[in-house]
Amino acid sequence: MRRIYEPHAYTQGPVERCYWDTTIPRPPRGGAVEGEVRAEVAVLGAGFTGLSAALHLARDAGADVAVVEAEGIGWGASGRNGGFASIGGTKADVATLRHRFGQAGLDEWHGVQKETPDAVREILARYGIAADAHSHEGEMALAHSAREFEILKDDVVEIPRDYGVKAELFGPADLAVIGMGGTGFHGGLRMELGFALNPLKYVLGLGQAAKSEGVRIYENSPVEGISREGGDYVLRTARGRLRAKKLIVATNGYSSEDVPDWMAGRYLPAQSAILVTRELTAEEIASQGWSSQTMSYDTRRLLHYFRLMPNRRFLFGLRGGTSAGPAAQEAMRAHARADFEAMFPAWAKVETPHFWSGFVCLTRPLTPYVGPIGDWPNAWAGFAWHGNGVALGTWSGGLLARLATGQGRAPAVMAQPPARFPFGALRRLLLPLAYTWYGIRDRA
Repeated sequence: MRRIYEPHAYTQGPVERCYWDTTIPRPPRGGAVEGEVRAEVAVLGAGFTGLSAALHLARDAGADVAVVEAEGIGWGASGRNGGFASIGGTKADVATLRHRFGQAGLDEWHGVQKETPDAVREILARYGIAADAHSHEGEMALAHSAREFEILKDDVVEIPRDYGVKAELFGPADLAVIGMGGTGFHGGLRMELGFALNPLKYVLGLGQAAKSEGVRIYENSPVEGISREGGDYVLRTARGRLRAKKLIVATNGYSSEDVPDWMAGRYLPAQSAILVTRELTAEEIASQGWSSQTMSYDTRRLLHYFRLMPNRRFLFGLRGGTSAGPAAQEAMRAHARADFEAMFPAWAKVETPHFWSGFVCLTRPLTPYVGPIGDWPNAWAGFAWHGNGVALGTWSGGLLARLATGQGRAPAVMAQPPARFPFGALRRLLLPLAYTWYGIRDRA
């Protein structure tokens, strides 16, 4: 596999201190691909998207499905994200989406987003997955500037129109009343869509649900290449080959340039990092004035996302970091800690024993993709959730299953194959320029 970050990014190093691994033991990994293995559908990637696709194919279409995973179930972003099952999935703004896809395409996209949290809820309920779900009142956007608060005033009108749900605006003084006391918040907007959960518990439960429907999952099986032989797709690993009539690639930010070659340059992994505090005391919570469990984020382009969990630990995440070696990881941890202390100064001395990072995935047009892999017949890919993969990745797995059975159509916003980034394997060097520009705009 050819990947575009330092090797350290694809090891256990960035996730050694992940809080989620203290909440549930990972089961022993399943067997690797050995010798010649056959299936009707091969799914590459055992995260939200791949497992959801496999589950829906086996359950709803009776397909014989084999999932192949380089590491273990949920090892990548699906087992280490912030646990926001919320709407989203693009970084292109509404005006850009309307220009590209028309009002009908934008309306269709709003409808898709509204469905995505329910796709997660359905799986949790049907399979009895206990994933510590909370924040069912939705999500709060907190304005980091007075100008952004003016924009939220427009959104409070548009959200009920676009999504058919309640939206509520809060001024700066109102935030303290509802338990959202922080520094630099100029107001907020809460919309009644989405909820929070423990992503590792969810993805492990999703894997078990897929197995219960007859899906085979092969772990510890990095795919070294994909070829076409006699009408089949052959996925080659170090110890065997998986042969299937149909193929789904669901590797997102942990994709490689040559598995398959079509992926080269079409995705851009970007780092997201999270720290989690020890359990806060009632006095510490009162001193900061943040007692709400509503999942929240600020309106910066280089955003922060955060929530108080039911066990009184505070989760705080951010985007950024353009290198992934050990020294760069430590610099990102220091950056996250500094931002945490600046935004929540009463907790400046609160320990944050857990810190980890992983990849979200972007495309050049800043929209997700679900559709064919070039001109390959019976082969599809789904990737680039732009940091909102819990809900959109799950929903898109269902869409991939429908495409594989000839019963689905991708919405316009997701259907256009992304153009390749410039500079090929060096494209991540675009990120420092983009982050500098975003930082300037965030301060404006």
